[in-house]
Amino acid sequence: MAENLAPIGPPARPDQIVNGNEDETMSEAQNLKNPTDSGASDSDSGDEAADNLQLQTLEAELSSNPANYDAHVQYIKALRKQGEIEKLRKAREAMNVLFPLSPAMWQEWAKDETSLSTGNDGFPAIEKVYERGVLDYLVEYDPSVHECSPAGISKARNLFERALTAAGLHVSEGSKIWEAYRKFEQAVLHAIDETNIESREKQVQRIRNIFHRQLSVPLADLKQTLLTYKAWEAEQGTTLDVHSSNLDGISAHVASAYQKALEMFNARANFEERVSKQDLPDSERLQQFMNYLSFEESTGDPARVQILYERAITEFPISAELWLEYTRYLDKTLKATRIVRDVYHRASRNCSWVGELLVRYLLSLERGHASEKEISDVYEKALQCTFSSFDEYLNIFLTRVDGLRRRISFAGEVTDGLDYALIRDTFQRASGYLSQQLKNTESLLQMHSYWARLESNLANDTVAARGVWESLLKSRLRISANSICKIGIVLISVFLYDCYLIFCSGSMLKAWQGYIAMEIEKGHINEARSLYRRCYSKRFPEMGSEDICHSWIRFEREFGTLEDFDHAVQKVTPRLEELRLFRLHQESTTVATFADQKENALNKNAREKRKAVSEVIDEQSPAKRQKDTSQTSKKVFEKDKAQVKSSVETNKMENPTVQASKPDSASDNKAKGLNPELSKQYNDQQPTKIYVTSSVTLVVLNLFAY
Repeated sequence: MAENLAPIGPPARPDQIVNGNEDETMSEAQNLKNPTDSGASDSDSGDEAADNLQLQTLEAELSSNPANYDAHVQYIKALRKQGEIEKLRKAREAMNVLFPLSPAMWQEWAKDETSLSTGNDGFPAIEKVYERGVLDYLVEYDPSVHECSPAGISKARNLFERALTAAGLHVSEGSKIWEAYRKFEQAVLHAIDETNIESREKQVQRIRNIFHRQLSVPLADLKQTLLTYKAWEAEQGTTLDVHSSNLDGISAHVASAYQKALEMFNARANFEERVSKQDLPDSERLQQFMNYLSFEESTGDPARVQILYERAITEFPISAELWLEYTRYLDKTLKATRIVRDVYHRASRNCSWVGELLVRYLLSLERGHASEKEISDVYEKALQCTFSSFDEYLNIFLTRVDGLRRRISFAGEVTDGLDYALIRDTFQRASGYLSQQLKNTESLLQMHSYWARLESNLANDTVAARGVWESLLKSRLRISANSICKIGIVLISVFLYDCYLIFCSGSMLKAWQGYIAMEIEKGHINEARSLYRRCYSKRFPEMGSEDICHSWIRFEREFGTLEDFDHAVQKVTPRLEELRLFRLHQESTTVATFADQKENALNKNAREKRKAVSEVIDEQSPAKRQKDTSQTSKKVFEKDKAQVKSSVETNKMENPTVQASKPDSASDNKAKGLNPELSKQYNDQQPTKIYVTSSVTLVVLNLFAY
């Protein structure tokens, strides 16, 4: 066939085939090559100085803040205006390292490179620019770039087919690609020698097939395409009514496909109208796209859904909701294809602050059997992102560990440089970075529990597993009794202390239980017993303290000797009694407080009623009000003083070994009268001075110190 082809003509630029505007392209080339020959020659020296100053300012800004998107855009515009070709290329490359370029910027880049090209040697570079643009946004790919490809017609057709795959289903714009494809094939037909009838017939059939394919796709100008097709068939000698949109004379299968495509377009016409309105707020337009996407997903055509998602993200490239929905759909339909990974790559660059996208990106790479290097690179980049919560960072770390564990345990990919050291390093980095931020949280407990289990079961290193649990237990927050007493108000101090214990002790209880369970699972009975001895006297929320005592007894029943059992009973019995007395005291204090509050409320109401009557009869003088206020304050003070004294005396009767330190005693540096047996367990946590304000405070500080 090649031997019978006449030269199609000199290589055409991209906009020549689509727009037929060669003069515009030549003008742009002159502007870029010789900026002084265009408008720049008319500008005075002041404008040139201002432009240079703007360039210097933008360069300084990008040097100090490379992530400034707007500065990149303005810098590229300024360089393009001044015709700084080499700087312009470098600026575009630098921006594309950090951000995906918009479709318009890719087209400008390709157009500039086309204008600067002087021969076939520059065509591959132009093609490369278009291909890179397609990877960022699979939309508005100008397929006529094939004319600049030295590979010839076959390569051009391949580019057209790729363009149709990317945007041929675009309802409002897809026909432009189909039209460009047909024009190219018609140019090939005209280049074939008239005497080569067989080749010409094949080419005619090729064009006919393109028409048939286009007529089966629901596009905006479907009726006009039908008329164009009928006119073309008439040129080939087929008898058709070229002025009517009826289907007479058209083959049955083409007519059927056309009718179906027309019905599909009519079903989408309203959606297309809504998403094309530019005067709507962005939030409303985005919602219109989401409604359109829901409709397309209900039809079950993945290709149509994907092209609509691409249209939407072109309009809203930093919508996290849109990228999450897009990737979720691809994970469900296409699974581990290269397309899915490319979409995740673009999503992570456009919405780098969304941790969930990075997590799912890592999972997609693992699902697609990506190399360790590729997965590691994405993981490291994810850690450099700025997320809204520390839990998102933890999720990145754990996802990385999950993937390593699976590949080491099941795939046996030791040849890819995988070993347990990578898992340990990941946990250590996570612990070093997150331990302070997630201290005393369930998330931190779960991470350490996972870490210890892998050290024990996957690495078979019990010593390392114990080290993980110990580091968690030592990292808990401590709060001194002295800092609580400085609050000065009994009810507030007790309330805050209880809140603190509930907050941080819940996770500690689970940590101790997990540590003990690991030792029992491994058959390390003595080590588990040692842990019970360390934790049975500690304060845990709700019934946690009682639970750990009963758990120790059950443990000795199942694993210990009689002496071990007796020792455990001897230890936990007084502890359980102390806990029982404390619960009873808490309940009685709560009942008494409620009764006092109720009585005070009744007295207050009575006083207010009497005061209202008194004010009506005879208004008090200011002196009398002052006297009454003074007397009332004195009575309240005496009452409070008596209550505090009574509570202290009551506490002394209930706890004869507990004595209150005097606040004005300079020689008292410790709380006196603590139980000698218990003081050994928390001697380092005793306050230098305790101001006793109630028996409840004493019980809390003396019995449940950390």
